[in-house]
Amino acid sequence: MKEDIISQVKQKLGDKILNFFEKNKKRYYIEIDKKDIVECSKILFDDLGFRFQTASGVDCEQNFEILYHFSYDKTGQIVSLRVKLDKEKPEIESLTKVFKAAEWIEREIWELLGINFVDHPNLKHLLLSDDWPQGNYPLREK
Repeated sequence: MKEDIISQVKQKLGDKILNFFEKNKKRYYIEIDKKDIVECSKILFDDLGFRFQTASGVDCEQNFEILYHFSYDKTGQIVSLRVKLDKEKPEIESLTKVFKAAEWIEREIWELLGINFVDHPNLKHLLLSDDWPQGNYPLREK
C-alpha cells in the first residue's frame, strides 16, 4: 500500500497550516505564515524526505507570493508551501541555511521581483547586468 505522505505532512505542520488545497492526488498547496517558512521547509526536507525543486515568485494585486515547490519522489506528489508577503517591505528568511539549492532561485526572485531574502549568503545579480538600475524589477506589475 502506498505511503500516505500527505497525512504526515498535515500532522507535522499542524497549526502552521493556514489553508490547504488539494488540486489533485499528486499536487497540494499549503499556505503558511512567512515566519514559519524555515521550520516548515525543514520538516518537509529533513523529517519527511521531500526534495526541494524550486520556488516561484508572483506579483499579485494585494501582495507578493512565493510558492516553494517540494517533491516526494517515492510517489511523485508535489507539495507547494505558499507564503504571502507585504508589498511595502517584501522580505522573507532565506532557505539557504536549510538547503543550498535555494541559493540561485532566491537570487533570481530578488533581482526580478525585489523580494529580499534575509540572511542570504550571496544576494547579487544572477540574470541582469550589474549596472541594472536599482529599484527596477522587471517582473513587478507597473
